[in-house]
Amino acid sequence: MNLFKNISPGKKNQINVVVEIHSGATDKVEYNEEGGYFELDRSLYSAVYYPFEYGFIPQTKSPDGDALDVVLLTTHPTFPGCVIKAKPIGVLMMKDENGRDDKIIAVPISKVDPRFDGIKEVKDLAKHLKVEIRQFMLDYKRLEQNKKVRIIGWEGSDEAKNMIEKAIKNYRSEKNVSTHNS
Repeated sequence: MNLFKNISPGKKNQINVVVEIHSGATDKVEYNEEGGYFELDRSLYSAVYYPFEYGFIPQTKSPDGDALDVVLLTTHPTFPGCVIKAKPIGVLMMKDENGRDDKIIAVPISKVDPRFDGIKEVKDLAKHLKVEIRQFMLDYKRLEQNKKVRIIGWEGSDEAKNMIEKAIKNYRSEKNVSTHNS
């Protein structure tokens, strides 16, 4: 099974997130969308660890050409390949050395983990948690040559849902183009 091609993205209010990197990890693992396997991209150069689950929404295409990235807050670490039903609560708007690289911020739905029931928007997160996410994003590439991250700011769930809808449409239109050209 290809986790990118065969898992539904869900809907804008409830998405499926495929975990690539579990919280506490110090390796950057990426899912190969074409091949359907996980590969080690690199060990983090900086002395930091992922303070959240990190993954993607299947069957989406973001402006950078990859699946839409997700920072998923969980109570406990999971594992690469775990599919988690989640609700988007916002976006961390960012740029890296290749251009825009926004991250959807999400929490598990109530059935998966009721501890996040009160979190509807990114503004509902504890101030320190937002600082920690932001700081991780600024630091994790810091020691790599020619890599830069710039934080633009936070947006709410409406912007996250709009980005998700657009990324699903981008994937479907690209898929139709490649299917018709085959």
